[in-house]
Amino acid sequence: MSTVLSPQDTLIAAMMLMSAADRDMADSELRVIGMTVDLLPVFSGYDRDRIGRVSQTVVDLLQNEDGLETLIGLIRQGTPEPLRETVYAVACDVAAADGEVQQEEARLLEMIRHSLRVDRLAAAAIERGAKARHTKAP
Repeated sequence: MSTVLSPQDTLIAAMMLMSAADRDMADSELRVIGMTVDLLPVFSGYDRDRIGRVSQTVVDLLQNEDGLETLIGLIRQGTPEPLRETVYAVACDVAAADGEVQQEEARLLEMIRHSLRVDRLAAAAIERGAKARHTKAP
């Protein structure tokens, strides 16, 4: 896989990065990733075989000393302006999938938000929507 990510690849990379943030890729997070690819119009026509390659790129980069910064840079470079909030939203969905956002996940979301220049007010709305979607019944 090249170091250039397509817009859809950036969405996959951001979701995989969030899933790996707490060093535990929970089944709930992987389900959210699968459902996101199945449901979002941005993935219409996307070659699902690329998911494995993008995932491996994420894993490979995270093993390097500066891998996190490199990966966030690749996500920023591959994300066109109209999809920046979408990337942040899918990352929030993965972070919220297991019912709680861990400190590592919150820090990573902040890094992604800053890198993509997602407005703080928009980010708060996106975060609240993710929390609402992933809240379990009492």
